[in-house]
Amino acid sequence: MAAAAGLRAFRAKVPDWLRHGRCVPLAAGFCSRGPAGAGQPEPGSRLTSSRQRDGIRNIVLSNPKRRNALSLAMLKSLQRDILHEAESTDLKVIIISAEGPVFSSGHDLKELTDEQSPEYHTEVFQTCSEVMMLIQKHPVPVIAMVNGLATAAGCQLVASCDIAVASDKSSFATPGVNIGLFCSTPGVALGRAVPRKVALEMLFTGEPISAQEALLHGMLSRVVPEEQLEEETMRIARKIASLSRPVVSLGKAAFYKQVHQDLRTAYHLASQTMVDNVALHDGQEGIKAFIQKRKPVWSH
Repeated sequence: MAAAAGLRAFRAKVPDWLRHGRCVPLAAGFCSRGPAGAGQPEPGSRLTSSRQRDGIRNIVLSNPKRRNALSLAMLKSLQRDILHEAESTDLKVIIISAEGPVFSSGHDLKELTDEQSPEYHTEVFQTCSEVMMLIQKHPVPVIAMVNGLATAAGCQLVASCDIAVASDKSSFATPGVNIGLFCSTPGVALGRAVPRKVALEMLFTGEPISAQEALLHGMLSRVVPEEQLEEETMRIARKIASLSRPVVSLGKAAFYKQVHQDLRTAYHLASQTMVDNVALHDGQEGIKAFIQKRKPVWSH
């Protein structure tokens, strides 16, 4: 009963764009509690930090001593930062980065021993899945800025983002098979970001791939020298932030809706989206500005 009540409370806080999307419902174990202290940050510590300026929200994984492990507490902190004022027109783009030499080492294995209950393990994996789906369903583009190693659920996080920019020193792996815990949930995002045979080699062997290999296979948008990483990521973010939020949001939703459909269905969905786009205030403003050879003035 308590878990069900907690689930209803969570759903009440979820905005319409997420609640009415294609995300699967949370398992009943979402609101279950593990042993005292499991997955919880040390008193006074912050597992993520967030700042926003000029339409760009920077979310930083801030637990480098634990290799930015995606503990339950870290996942919930990341979820809060992504959801915070998500419907505000002041927000145009999100960047997720990390402190230290490891972007994220994936789940905190201390939370996955038999000292915790199956219900607690369910909460960990379901919360992680919700965060990954939240990125896709979010109304603004989400960019991963990677400088270092991203493994298991950390690799899953990179693969789940709309855009991923990495330094040339970065590497990516799904090494769970080496410790007897196959990276099944990271494989969901990985298998949608890279060709199947590349994904399966990574999953079956656990061996890492370089940033250049990840770029070649489609996991990354671009690779740059470490000293240029922030500059290049911000260049992309500022370009997106300069555009119409309603138009970008409509386009993002339409892209993910059509991408796994058959060709005829995809064109049907995309054509209807174009009609909806033309009807937007910013759609008309952009067309008229182009015809009149002036700079458009977006509503948001």
